[in-house]
Amino acid sequence: MSLTDAARAVRENAHAPYSNFKVGAAIRSVSGAVYVGCNVENVAYPEGTCAEAGAIAAMVAAGETQIAEVTVIADSPKPVSPCGGCRQKLSEFSGGDVVVTLTNLDGVVQMMRVADLLPGAFDADYMERS
Repeated sequence: MSLTDAARAVRENAHAPYSNFKVGAAIRSVSGAVYVGCNVENVAYPEGTCAEAGAIAAMVAAGETQIAEVTVIADSPKPVSPCGGCRQKLSEFSGGDVVVTLTNLDGVVQMMRVADLLPGAFDADYMERS
């Protein structure tokens, strides 16, 4: 199954009764395993979980910490992009050259690198004096 197919399938499980904006994400780790996540909203809006964060949590729970590739999908007029917080989360577990495929249900695709999504990312190098 492709990452797009995996993201599309898990998107259907999203819990989005407040925004009605379902998002699915699929991550391939460096081992080749695929982890998926969907957004989960909460009545105490915005205390929900993004799809990308859910997929990353599943990957880390499985004992992996390195992303090789990511796909994010939503029913939006243009390819959906991760929020700022998820861009930082993706950066934490990816090299800057990792490809992120942004897409929508109509099949419009935009491919970017993590470094393009979050230029000047805050990383561990900033913590060297701590």
